[in-house]
Amino acid sequence: MGYFNVHPTSVVSVITYHGILPDSYKRDDAFLDNTLVSTESFRAQLRLLKEYYNVISPDQFLQWLRCRKDLPERSVLLTCDDGLLNQVTSMLPILLEEQLKCIFFVTGGSLSQSPAMLWYTELYLMLMAAAEQAGPLTLQGIVVPRLPADTSLRRSAWLDLLKTLSRIDAPDRRLFIDEAAARLATPPSWKMRCLVDPDRRGRFQLLRLPELKRLLDSGMTIGAHTLSHPALVEQSTELARTEIAECRQALEGALGCPVWAMAYPFGDPASVSEREYRLAEEAGYECAFVNVGGGLKARSSPFAFSRIHVTAEMSLEVYEAHISGFHDDLRRRFKPGPRRTDSRQAPRNMTLELQ
Repeated sequence: MGYFNVHPTSVVSVITYHGILPDSYKRDDAFLDNTLVSTESFRAQLRLLKEYYNVISPDQFLQWLRCRKDLPERSVLLTCDDGLLNQVTSMLPILLEEQLKCIFFVTGGSLSQSPAMLWYTELYLMLMAAAEQAGPLTLQGIVVPRLPADTSLRRSAWLDLLKTLSRIDAPDRRLFIDEAAARLATPPSWKMRCLVDPDRRGRFQLLRLPELKRLLDSGMTIGAHTLSHPALVEQSTELARTEIAECRQALEGALGCPVWAMAYPFGDPASVSEREYRLAEEAGYECAFVNVGGGLKARSSPFAFSRIHVTAEMSLEVYEAHISGFHDDLRRRFKPGPRRTDSRQAPRNMTLELQ
């Protein structure tokens, strides 16, 4: 390793994880589980960073953000989204072993008294488990399309519903999912298995307040990931403002410490816009992160900081190509020039990526 001896053009590379697949969990849906890495991959990646880069703490990053300190060359900041239970049971021990710090971005769901999972993951699992439907079903004015045996068509239905359900508030979304589960003939155990089965809880269950406090007590930092993880661009301004601002307030009230950073749900160009950057600033955050891009430049907008999104299929060589800036350098060198477009051509459809 250490192959990519590229002169850094960024101040810091920010890396985002979504957790570790528990060793006892059987990966049976690569589409669903692609955002979580294995224990072995996570440990190898951290050790590579320690050998060839300067892994900074969230506090060092905050001091740089406030223009109080410079960062060393080849700086790397670790972040992790979604607040899944495996981040305490599997990730935290490795971070402590390697003596590294990380920002964990969690949702308001982690303040719930009952075990819960991310709503859009629950929706996905429900649609995959449902019996075949001969025709569409309308619930609360929202159409659930026909569900054939074809898994790819069910995923397409899930993506459409993800956007549609993001437009309503979290309580109404909860009612829809509960009613849909009852009407779609899903097996009674499909959800409880994810929250009770020891092999699946770590994969699907959200952290709760005791685990958040454990992260803080271990020297980690807690950031906000909105109240319920919707696709913010699909929401009205008032709903988006509530999701962004009230998450910070709720976390600070429960944890008794400042929450100065947030990560936008999904974080891709189809789910975040200039409006969300403005709302994050208005809510009092000092910075906010997307899930695309390479290294963070000194003049980057603090409310659109880019991150390198780590996925399960990344080899160690590909991982380092992203961290070092080699990947971005190649992309700039070979970026095609502007092309003429036919005004009669329809715009390319945008799809929301699971991240």
